[in-house]
Amino acid sequence: MDHSPAIAVRSLTRRFGTLEAVRGISFDVPRGSIFGFLGPNGAGKTTSMRMMTGMLVPTSGTISIAGQAMPERRDALKSVIGVVPDHQNLYDRLSARRHLELFAALTDTDPHRIEEVLELLGLETHADTPVQYLSRGWRQRVLIARGLLHRPAVFFLDEPTSALDPQSALSIRRAVRLLQKQGTTIFLTTHYMEEANSLCDRLAILNAGSIIAEGTPESIRMKYGQPMIEVTLNPMGDTPETTITLPLEGSDTATRLSEWITRGRVKRIHSCEATLEEAFLQLTGSAWRQDPPAGDASGLPTSPEATS
Repeated sequence: MDHSPAIAVRSLTRRFGTLEAVRGISFDVPRGSIFGFLGPNGAGKTTSMRMMTGMLVPTSGTISIAGQAMPERRDALKSVIGVVPDHQNLYDRLSARRHLELFAALTDTDPHRIEEVLELLGLETHADTPVQYLSRGWRQRVLIARGLLHRPAVFFLDEPTSALDPQSALSIRRAVRLLQKQGTTIFLTTHYMEEANSLCDRLAILNAGSIIAEGTPESIRMKYGQPMIEVTLNPMGDTPETTITLPLEGSDTATRLSEWITRGRVKRIHSCEATLEEAFLQLTGSAWRQDPPAGDASGLPTSPEATS
């Protein structure tokens, strides 16, 4: 069995004039895994993916995809990778089936594969409808079907569920999991933290062109996120039932809890695991949310004195 990584990136750099968009990043993607590549807008995700898929030449560094060195073996790479870009580059007048027939001819793929891919993506009922009449979610399925047609060993997905309704997004996530079970290595960029948390075996978080964290979703959540506790207080007098969220390791959390328990105020307590979103915001400095000075998110008072 080949234990070499499906993707091996070393000291990868890309400059545009004086702008260094990607700054010497290195990582491996194990074969058959789903690897998430996360970062805020402008972090360098798309530039990195374009270098890995042969659309951009690196300024420096090395890339190996399924054993093919990039960009030296760019032509050979076409047969082993599939790409779903972040924009829907389809021919409006062609149906899903005609798109697949065209790309089967271009890639010398067995035409019988077309029906397999249509079924995999649930496209059978829409297979002969021109894509200009399909919703964004169905068009996205056509893009994925096109990228899968030639059975790529490595599949690059750039924001595959962006702007989709929950049902369409769920269908695509299910297809991604099925592809992994079939042995496909998947490189995924997404802004949806819950999607990355549930789908990915490993993650790399990119910020300002550099990788600032890498590991399993759980290890990143535990290392950089903040676990919380949710306390529901019984109503008292004119004060209604109140739910308050506190940091588990907050400096005054134990004191406040002790006082509420002594006064018989606590109805229930729930622990809340650190989330990937919290870890992401902590790492990238995108702390758009601030804790209110004397209340929870609803503006209710949170001090023991105010809620007694």
